[in-house]
Amino acid sequence: MCGLRVTIDGDRVTDIRGNPDDVWSAGHICPKGAVLGQLHDDPDRLRSPMVRRPDGTHVAVSWDEAFAEAERVLRPVLDSDGAQAVTVYVGNPVAHNLGLSSYIGALVGMGGAAGMGAYYSPGTVDQWPLNVVGTLLFGGMWNAPIPDLARTDHLVVIGANPAASQGSMLSAPDVVGHLTGIRKRGGRVVVIDPRRTETAQRATDWVPIRPGTDALVLFAVLRTLAADGLLRAHPHLDGRVQGLDEVIALAEPFTPEAVAGPSGIPAEAIRALAHDLASASNPVLYSRIGACTQEFGTLATWLVFVLNAALGAVDRRGGAVFPTPAVYSPMFMKPPDQPGPRWEFGRFASRVRGVGEVLGQFPVSCLAEEILTPGDGRIRAMISVAGNPAISAPAAGRLDEALASLDAFVCVDNWLNETTRHAHVIFPGLSPLERPHADDLYWIYAVASCLKWSEPLFAPDPSRPTEWEVLLRLSGALLGTPTPDVDLRAMDDLYTGGLVATMCTQPGTPLSGRDPAEVMGMLKGQGPERIYDLYIRLGPWGDGLGANPGGLTLDEVRTHPDGLRLGELEGGRLDSAVTTPSGGIELLHDLFVADVPRLRARMDRVEESLLLTSRRHLRSNNSWLHNVPALMRGRDRCTLLMHPDDARRVGVGDGELAEVSTSEGKVAVPVEVSDDMMPGVVSLPHGWGHGVPGSRLGVANDHPGVNSNLLNPPDLLDVPSNTQVVNGVPCQVRASG
Repeated sequence: MCGLRVTIDGDRVTDIRGNPDDVWSAGHICPKGAVLGQLHDDPDRLRSPMVRRPDGTHVAVSWDEAFAEAERVLRPVLDSDGAQAVTVYVGNPVAHNLGLSSYIGALVGMGGAAGMGAYYSPGTVDQWPLNVVGTLLFGGMWNAPIPDLARTDHLVVIGANPAASQGSMLSAPDVVGHLTGIRKRGGRVVVIDPRRTETAQRATDWVPIRPGTDALVLFAVLRTLAADGLLRAHPHLDGRVQGLDEVIALAEPFTPEAVAGPSGIPAEAIRALAHDLASASNPVLYSRIGACTQEFGTLATWLVFVLNAALGAVDRRGGAVFPTPAVYSPMFMKPPDQPGPRWEFGRFASRVRGVGEVLGQFPVSCLAEEILTPGDGRIRAMISVAGNPAISAPAAGRLDEALASLDAFVCVDNWLNETTRHAHVIFPGLSPLERPHADDLYWIYAVASCLKWSEPLFAPDPSRPTEWEVLLRLSGALLGTPTPDVDLRAMDDLYTGGLVATMCTQPGTPLSGRDPAEVMGMLKGQGPERIYDLYIRLGPWGDGLGANPGGLTLDEVRTHPDGLRLGELEGGRLDSAVTTPSGGIELLHDLFVADVPRLRARMDRVEESLLLTSRRHLRSNNSWLHNVPALMRGRDRCTLLMHPDDARRVGVGDGELAEVSTSEGKVAVPVEVSDDMMPGVVSLPHGWGHGVPGSRLGVANDHPGVNSNLLNPPDLLDVPSNTQVVNGVPCQVRASG
């Protein structure tokens, strides 16, 4: 989202800097944005399709040969077992690639129409609790208010590290600058986290917490607010919040004294948290991945919004405010497979473990067992799009074995990595500088309403297909057409026409009640540009496909290379933003209530082992960027952080090798002794584990690190959302060798 000025000399990038004229970022840039040239020039980036030979090696082939090979391996599976034997894995980079994000729906949707079951993604080891809570409280899977960083005077950050992530489901350039601004104007930033993160180092207060107990503390804060008479009336929410009294009643057993032992936060500190929130003029709580990927991730995420509602922070300046995205997105719609007034979960179950779906997905750890377990319905073929589940999925060792056993494995990816080394066919995409770019997902969580379109800097070979065309060919194959014979224009019209028809027939969309044929006739071109033009025109500032003459279109946006800043974060959006059946914020749901007894039992459990947590770094983005030389300079980042007391007890010193083991596996990793960790908790970064045979990642393989997901058990889940627990995993540490 941040604007860049890229200087090129012929076909080479010579310099990348922040664009001071960009309407969004005004010159801000992070290390990841500065290395797009190195990504483009990476000698390991695939320029031609790759096919796996019988001896396991991959060789470059023509596009025609690659499509023929994809057909050769996929068709026998489809002919014998149907699409139910096929699944799709959707990686995070899809959200950062306009062609992939626009057309992944074709692959998943047409696969579903052909009989494919659940698809998989890193969502269940990432933000799934936020999606669940947004769905039930606010009416939409991608609907949740964000902290008004520019006006809050008391920000409580729980399990988030925006100094490294630049904001997660919170889009703001220079988040660290915003945190500094809060303190400069006399406000406070409180970080609740088992590690003194880069964000905590810049905060007013760091409150260490034992992983997995955030929901206990949040319930205790809510109880304290109610018991001490600190909850005031908030007229702007009068009649708009349902279930608060019932949630306060659920909080009764969670006294500060009762949760102090399990959480590691003294009772008086919990009371202080509550009183400080109540006394602030504009308080707001914000939680992210650390709060989601834990044993009670859904309850913790839910209680953040319960507290924001109880404090009157929701839909109020300085509190938790609903952004106004400048483009419309089908992500705002309720999916057609959710026909009732309320969202339903558990509509079908996984074949092996019997776990119910949540928002159409099973836990990503189910993938390995669904491939390896014999029987009717076994997954025999997979299409992976910009994903690296061999590193990003818990029980990674099992999944690595499973991927090697697939009868057909087709990948759309730019690198021969730990996952794609098992692929029968790899279709490479373009570099970030060879394709047009525009964001949609991240503007949903942005502190300003902006529109931007970036043209490609380098023209790709015109004879090669784009990523979206590859996805359409694979979609056609699932529907029964031989992969090389798919009519791309017809498939594109079928998919785009289906999107339009759905929006015309669904209530509450900008196209509700309009004629699909008429709408299609008003669109021009093909591919992502046609789709994004539609989304711009249906947005708040768009021309409404003729309904708002003079409104924006893609052609107009293109004339503003530094972007358009159309609106700022404001309150007063409840009527348009909340789409629950009642039209109000619905705090109480059986899904949450049913999990409270499990949380109560946690208060009585004695933790005897160390707890393992994950972490990220400013110069990493999961496993993607470890092949970029500029981002890999400096000291080893894949270390086990330990508090000095724990290191002494285990008998391991700084820089020495330690063995970390869990019920799932063990790894050996260098120790980094630091009082930035609270006692009893250790931290290992995710996204590492390179250097495996068959991969082609020159820089990353020289800095392999260890795969933390070799330690994360597949059956350790946050029950309501099916999210994998990677923060708070019981572990043992001993000196290695």
